[in-house]
Amino acid sequence: MTPFTIETGPGIALAADNIDTDQLIPARFMKRSRADGYGRQLLYDMRFDADGNESPDFPLNQIRTAPKVLIAGANFGCGSSREAAVYALVDHGIRCVIARSFADIFRSNAQRNGLLTVICSETDHRALIAHVEARPGCAITINLDAQSIRAEGLDAIHFDIDPGVKRRLLLGLDELAETLEHVATIEKFEGNYFRVCPWVRPNC
Repeated sequence: MTPFTIETGPGIALAADNIDTDQLIPARFMKRSRADGYGRQLLYDMRFDADGNESPDFPLNQIRTAPKVLIAGANFGCGSSREAAVYALVDHGIRCVIARSFADIFRSNAQRNGLLTVICSETDHRALIAHVEARPGCAITINLDAQSIRAEGLDAIHFDIDPGVKRRLLLGLDELAETLEHVATIEKFEGNYFRVCPWVRPNC
């Protein structure tokens, strides 16, 4: 997992509420291998018309460089629990989604895949949406260590994050990798346990 420290890149606003996982990655694309990537399929039915042509009014189609920051409305990532919705965002190049709120399972999947999810206040969200809608593709800087969002001409926005999630993102660790930081302690415990209780050691 790529560590998240300071990321600066284009931002786009998609202010709609209740963007669900089937919109993020339509089910018909989920037969693809993860190795093939899901980036082009992100929000496919919103980005493209029935003939596969880009919808010019859709925010992702208004900039030529893939965005790093997506600002959405409330309840982002609702619907089914498909982890491929996070894959689509990450494969498209998005490192951070800012919203008023997130579906719990989506947010958990995001954290496991290096995608930062930020909840900000209604006032800050309104200001950020207005700023980015007026300047599609403007540079936004997310500093995870400082827990801040900055864009030229906009007051800094500060956000809260669980300390454990923050540490894993900064170090590029998922939960399994974080557990393996303690492998020496785990192996020592296991060795002592089998010496005291040898009958529990598997025979296979």
